[in-house]
Parts: sequence; C-alpha cells; structure tokens
Amino acid sequence: MELVSTETSLTTPPGADSEEVSVFRTVRRAMSTRKRMLIGGFFVFLGLFTVWALGLGSRAGVTTTFSLSGGHDAIAVPALPSSAHTVNIVIGALIIAVGGGQMLRGLPPRALRWASIVIGALFVFAFLSWAGTGQEGGATIDLIGLLQQTIFLSIPLILGSLAGVIGERTGVINIAIEGQLLAGAFAGALFGSLFHNLGVGLVAAVIAGGLIGALLAVFSIRFMVNQIIVGVVLNVLVLGLTGFLYDSLMQPNTDTLNSPSFFSPIAVPVLSDIPIIGPLLFDANIIVYLTYAVLIVVDVALLRTRWGLRTRAVGEHPKAADTVGINVNRMRYRNVILGGCVAGMGGAFLTIGAVGAFTKNISSGKGFIALAAMIFGRWSPRGALAAALLFGFSDALATVLSFINAPVAIPSNLLSMLPYVATLFAVAGVVGRVRPPAADGQPYIKE
Repeated sequence: MELVSTETSLTTPPGADSEEVSVFRTVRRAMSTRKRMLIGGFFVFLGLFTVWALGLGSRAGVTTTFSLSGGHDAIAVPALPSSAHTVNIVIGALIIAVGGGQMLRGLPPRALRWASIVIGALFVFAFLSWAGTGQEGGATIDLIGLLQQTIFLSIPLILGSLAGVIGERTGVINIAIEGQLLAGAFAGALFGSLFHNLGVGLVAAVIAGGLIGALLAVFSIRFMVNQIIVGVVLNVLVLGLTGFLYDSLMQPNTDTLNSPSFFSPIAVPVLSDIPIIGPLLFDANIIVYLTYAVLIVVDVALLRTRWGLRTRAVGEHPKAADTVGINVNRMRYRNVILGGCVAGMGGAFLTIGAVGAFTKNISSGKGFIALAAMIFGRWSPRGALAAALLFGFSDALATVLSFINAPVAIPSNLLSMLPYVATLFAVAGVVGRVRPPAADGQPYIKE
C-alpha cells in the first residue's frame, strides 16, 4: 500500500487500500470546500447586513461619539466620532471583500482566525455606531467603560474556565464549576463579615471551592460515579445549602453575617496612567490582579513544566502515564481540588470583589458559561480567556444597549439573553467539532 500523509492517515482506516485512500481524500476535500463556502457565505451575509441595515438603515447626518478616556485619566485621548451612514457602508464592503476571498480561494487557518476576530470587532463597532443614531444629535458611548465592564464581568468566567481546564486536562469532567463559584461567593461574604477582614473572606472562598472540588474528586475517582451526574448533584446541593443558610442565618443577621464590603481598586503606579490600557488593566482590585497571575501561571505550567507534562499525560493516556511511574489518581485528586480552589476565588469576586454582599443564586449560571468557555477555548488557558472575554463582552454590551435609544427598540429580555445566546452559538456553531482530552470522564483502575 502506498504511503499517505499524516493528515490523511488520521481519517483513513488502518489497512485501507489506495482506492479507499482516494475516496477519503475526495470526501475530505469536499468537506473542506463546503466549510470554506459556508464561512465565506456567512461573512458576505454579515457584510450585506452591515451595509443595508446598519449603514443605509441608520439616520444620515447623525454621529455617534466613542469616548476613549475617563474624566480622571492622566493623558486624555480624543473621542472618536463615527457617522454610521458612511462608516458602516465601508465596514460592510470590507467584510464582503473578505468573505468573497474566503469563498474563492480560502484563507490559511491562522489568517482566517485573525480575520474572524477583526470582522467581529468591526461588526460590533458598526452596530454600536448604528445604535447611537437613535438619539437626536447622536449618542456618546463610553468605550473604555464598556471594556472595563467586560473585564469585570469576565473575571469569574475566566477563573471558572481555568478550574475546568486544570481538572479536565487530567481526565475529570468538572460540571460542578457553578457550585464551586457559589460556595466561594457564600464563604467569602460570610467569613469576611465575621472577621471584618476581606483577606480572610478570600481565603475562605478558596477553601470552600476546594472542598467542593474534593467532593467531586472523591466521588469521581474513588467511587467512580458518573462524573457528569456528580457535578450536577453538587451544583444542586450547594444551591440548596447556600439558599437555606442565607434564609436562616444571613438574612436575619445582615449586619454581622452579610456585610463584608468589597475590595477597592488599586491603581498600579505608572502603568495605570497609560492611555486606554492603563484604566482597563491596571486600575482594579486585588482579585483581578490575582486572576492575571493565576492565568499566567497555569498557562506556563501546563505547557512548560513537569507538572503540566504529567497533567497532559494523565488526561490523554493514563495507562501509559502509570507505566512510567506517575500516580494517575493522585494527580487527578490534586488537580481537581486545585481547580476548585481557583473557582472558589472566582466566587469570591462575585461578593467581596464586586457587590459586597451575598444573595441567593448569585452565580446565576456563570459556572455553566465558564464551562462553555473552556470548551470554546479547546481546553487551553488562552482559549478559555478569549472565550470568557467574549461572553463577558456580550453581557456588558447588553447593559450598554439598555441605556441607548437605538433606532429600533430592542426588548430588555432579548438583551439579557445575549450572553447565553453567544454561548450557544460559540459552542455549537463556531467551535464545531472539538476534541477533549482522550481520557476525559474515564475513571482509571490500576491493574
């Protein structure tokens, strides 16, 4: 049998003859062409919509102004005006051109990825420009405030998705991210109030998330219970337990048990004065800075350390890892508990990092969105970060649109659906087929 390329052999059954290989190559080529046409067609449709609805459909002569600096910035950045009637037609034409090129020749994968990001950013800019023309004289949109809100809303999603990455790269499905966030939020508010110390509250939140992670690990690894069922049960358990304790303890004693306050922003000298970037990244509270550190550490450690190598080995081929002396189940215990601690920190952000008090079901499904961000990010820290920021942006955009008198009224219920709709489209439409770690969800029994 003739040798075939590595890419072809991945989809060709072992022992296939030359005729079968030719058939598989033909099918693969047809699928590639179909995918290229679908993506290009979608870009063309998006461009036509931008030209027709957001450009020609906007009010001529009305300008939307994008503010790029706050009132207290050390260096003021001039505002950016945008005439939707003109700018959006140009943006739409550019999107159509990229879509046509994709349909005719197809872009390389890396170029297509960056083209998709740029097109998405241009479409959002065009949409906001159109929305601002609904007001007489045009609206002023605080773009820096929108991006700050995006980061603010993304922090629990980033930490939750990192918790999922740490656990699932060793082969344990973590559906319990929602419960870990909720437990961390409750513990942070309770212990921060009891000890009048936000640092104690943060440590308690991390421990609470780790305890839920430990329960997940024990039932999944020691007793080999279905990991998805265990995760769902833990979510329901934490939701009921925190709701009961809130009604019986916190609500009657709000002043002593549910008034922890919250971390104040800390401006980093010099860095916080950088235009645009400074207010976004370097004028935040301690949990945000800890998130930066955790993200960098997990990303570097997963790819460049012995711990990361062992983690990936256990998640892909636990039997092979066992044969070289790695204790598979011990590694899984450590990672799942560590992931729970990271998610607990994300829960702390919901209370002592944001609003300063706990309410029932304060996580409101953020754990499940974090789970979707992990899948969208293909089980990598950087991908999870990008997905979490996307979902956080959709949430922040819904808030901004609720204050803008758009040319066409957008129902508030539809706006509140944006983060979840973005989650569905990202996981089902954009990601398509993704491959989780080979041993994800599979208990390991040492022979």
